[in-house]
Amino acid sequence: MKEIKTNVMRLLEKEGVPYIAHEYPHGKDAVDGMTVAQLLGQDPACVFKTLVTKGAGGAYYVFVVPVARELDLKKCARSVGEKSVEMIPVKDITKVTGYVRGGCSPLGMKKPFVTVFHETAAQLPRIIVSAGRIGHQIDLAPAVLIRLTRGKTADIIKS
Repeated sequence: MKEIKTNVMRLLEKEGVPYIAHEYPHGKDAVDGMTVAQLLGQDPACVFKTLVTKGAGGAYYVFVVPVARELDLKKCARSVGEKSVEMIPVKDITKVTGYVRGGCSPLGMKKPFVTVFHETAAQLPRIIVSAGRIGHQIDLAPAVLIRLTRGKTADIIKS
């Protein structure tokens, strides 16, 4: 079987960043993050989903949170200095990011966006996020991922 390399994996290799590629069985449709964690046999606290929002001022923002948790949009808005943010419509994901729903990675989007990781990411030895394609994940040091996205951490989930 041919090994699949996504653009995210190529980007990491170009930067000399060590990562572990994970693949899970999938159809052409996305599955929820908890299912991804289960299919990978991983702790959901270490598997993160990438969510894209639009601020009241019109800018797009990326938030990366554990798959079992929900964004608190008010906390998200505060973390990026916006009055409010809202999730972008699913139909706009590809146009904005270059990725499809369920395959959205915080790395390698069409344009660099302000990216905020939930604060627990910085406390983990490894973090797993989408590799930019449904069925493919990457596992790497969160500090490296935060640096490569020029991201920051904040409390952005519902209590």
